[in-house]
Amino acid sequence: MNDELIIEAGRSEAHYWRDLWRYRELFGFLAWRDILVRYKQTVLGVAWAIIRPILTILVSTVIFGRIAGLSSEGLPYPVMVCAGTLPWYFFSGALSESSQSLVGNANLISKVYFPRLILPASSVIVAFVDFGITLGILGGLMAWYHVWPTLRLLWMPLFVVLALVTALGPGLLVTALNVKYRDFRYIIPFVVQFGQFVTPVMYSSGEILKKFGEPGLMLYSLNPMVGVVDAFRWCLAGSAPLHPVPFLVSCTVSVLLLVFGLWYFRRTEKSFADVI
Repeated sequence: MNDELIIEAGRSEAHYWRDLWRYRELFGFLAWRDILVRYKQTVLGVAWAIIRPILTILVSTVIFGRIAGLSSEGLPYPVMVCAGTLPWYFFSGALSESSQSLVGNANLISKVYFPRLILPASSVIVAFVDFGITLGILGGLMAWYHVWPTLRLLWMPLFVVLALVTALGPGLLVTALNVKYRDFRYIIPFVVQFGQFVTPVMYSSGEILKKFGEPGLMLYSLNPMVGVVDAFRWCLAGSAPLHPVPFLVSCTVSVLLLVFGLWYFRRTEKSFADVI
């Protein structure tokens, strides 16, 4: 087996995607390192991944369910919020981790060659761990409220991939911009905080449909996470509807953001070692 690394002038594009596979062990090492750093060098560790969604569910149930009296579309309100929290925390975690991946590995980038795409991609694995923990919380809530999954649950892997695509596109774009413009590290927390309120995490997209009609829902669906959250609720809790056209709009925006993020990342990748 030939394990030699060949670097030819003008042939980087030809070898780049093959190199992603050749460096798969580095991908696994970096992903495992990020998981250990996340959960071993913190005071709360894994407990933090449990506390965050539980607090979100409690606050949302009191404010939006009890006080505002928003509809839960036939679901117990805590179950509806948890089903929305599941993909949202996956998205926000993946976006936050990937956006800082290049700056956080500046020494590695300046000394060793490897496809830089490995860094933001491996950092997303931490979000998968949080996703698995939150999934356990949702399972407990569904059992408590006697909400049982249907065969729609088989769609879950596809919607997880959709959530990954939705997070990775903006993540690639922001992490590339963050190398040159360090101010972007302050933008991501704001985007995550603001985005939670313009995404149907604490309420259903049916509320948007009732107040603004189909045109309003279509405009609202330009937020790619709208389709992801609605899809998770649809497959996890049988009574939650999935609006086909708005869902396709969100999916299209997700794919376009991934294509643009990947294009910009590859365009600026050659200058990372010099700028960082």
